[in-house]
Amino acid sequence: MSGLVIDGIASLVTNDPGSGRGPLGVVEDAALVVQDGRVAWAGPRTRLPEGAGGERYDAGGRAVIPGFVDSHAHLVFAGDRAPEFEARMSGRPYTAGGIRTTVAATREASDDALRANVRRLVAEALRSGTTTIECKSGYGLTVADEARSLRVAGEHTSEVTYLGAHVVPPEFAGDSDAYAELVAGAMLDACAPHARWIDVFCDRGAFDGDQTRAILTAGRQRGLVPRVHAGQLGPGPGVRIAVELGAASADHLTHLSDADVEALAGGGTVATLLPGAEFSTRSPYPDARRLIDAGATVALAADCNPGSSYTTSIPFCVALAVRDMRMTPDEAVWSATMGGARALRRSDVGHLAPGARADIVLLDAPSHVHLSYRPGVPLVARVWKDGRPVAAAV
Repeated sequence: MSGLVIDGIASLVTNDPGSGRGPLGVVEDAALVVQDGRVAWAGPRTRLPEGAGGERYDAGGRAVIPGFVDSHAHLVFAGDRAPEFEARMSGRPYTAGGIRTTVAATREASDDALRANVRRLVAEALRSGTTTIECKSGYGLTVADEARSLRVAGEHTSEVTYLGAHVVPPEFAGDSDAYAELVAGAMLDACAPHARWIDVFCDRGAFDGDQTRAILTAGRQRGLVPRVHAGQLGPGPGVRIAVELGAASADHLTHLSDADVEALAGGGTVATLLPGAEFSTRSPYPDARRLIDAGATVALAADCNPGSSYTTSIPFCVALAVRDMRMTPDEAVWSATMGGARALRRSDVGHLAPGARADIVLLDAPSHVHLSYRPGVPLVARVWKDGRPVAAAV
């Protein structure tokens, strides 16, 4: 692969404190050298190494940041729940089936239809700067449908999560224990070869603490690393189970006790916040400031799904985090890049230090602060993944 030199960068976010100013490692008047899909050098333009060759790209006095790392997404689904959203926003009661509506549509969809929808959403996310994305199952809820959901997800990302424990499907109504046994047994057997992660929605109306612990423990025994949906709808044991079992992340976290915050601050589990869900449901936003001040590692993700957060835009989530979750612009950008990488236990993405993958986003702005300063404006001008251009503004 030929090299690439990006010059004329007004502000470069490296997420490497050793490369520049502050936790974001910001370098002003910068340049970036890419070789064989990796960052070879990053620093002040005046110190650009002699002989740095390859294609030249002039950033034109604009900002460059690492590609966003979206560590929580539900992309394998069929159908549409716009009527549900409209009713919720209009204050009208809505009696359709929520997640179960999507489950029915997903089960009926062909593999090609599911594949096309994932492809569309991944491309949409890429255009807004997301270069690494996680993808969950969870809308099949049969052995065959969960396994095929994971196969489809795996065509688009290596960060594939088995979420058979999303909700209890209608055919197991009134017997959640039997369904939990299926998730931890025959369904896990069929799904484990296609996944890296295992997740459980541990919350009111989904799975309780005992079920969650049993499912995650079974997944660990099959080599899958736990993640947990926790504290979205109300307080519960999800966070502490996540930390106890060494989960990579606990996600949502709208409702947290002091013990939950202490556990996240003292353990290796990343606190992943999903402000798109609060925006789309008019729920209280998580208090990111409380987590950050306690010492927890925080990630931001889009939670793209058809019911409660139908967005792939991390820039939108960054703006929400700054406006409504008490994060600074620097913290929000770090959480949407390096924080997401930590939540996926990746050291090769989320930063632009030498050796990192050359997943690069050029902003049509002089600084990363504009992501929250100019909410709703399409600021992503160009995206490179592994040093190759993959998206550009029209």
